[in-house]
Amino acid sequence: MIEKSNRNNIKFAAFYFLLSTLITWWFIEASPLYSSTSQKLLSCAIAGAKWNIQILAAMVFLQEKKWVFLRNIGFTCLVGSLILLPYSIGSFISKDNDGSFFIISLIVSVFAMVFSYYISVKKSEVGTHWFAGWLFCLAVAITLQLKVIFNLNLFQG
Repeated sequence: MIEKSNRNNIKFAAFYFLLSTLITWWFIEASPLYSSTSQKLLSCAIAGAKWNIQILAAMVFLQEKKWVFLRNIGFTCLVGSLILLPYSIGSFISKDNDGSFFIISLIVSVFAMVFSYYISVKKSEVGTHWFAGWLFCLAVAITLQLKVIFNLNLFQG
């Protein structure tokens, strides 16, 4: 039987990740930088993959701390998504949406999540290798977004 505190952590983690996914999809849907639905779906999948890797790793490797950790990183995910809301709302209200506002929103979101994820790791009392692992996943996700979704060659000499 799952303890009450763990049930609460599970509920909050699920809520945070679900709401984050919905907000992120709205953000992607609002952007004129995507040319097709398949490109949007792939972008959303790449964004979600870094979180899914963390969730899976926590389920496998974190015994008693997994639910509090997942709640904390779920909150981090939600923080990042909430930062995307002004762009999404602005795009919904006005069809004149600016690509630079999209990019700035993403950059601010990423920096907020990096800071928040570090706090989540400390608060959850898990090793800093979790933070390093998430940073690695984030770097891979950003690289994939730029190369696969937006066809930018980052390492061209």
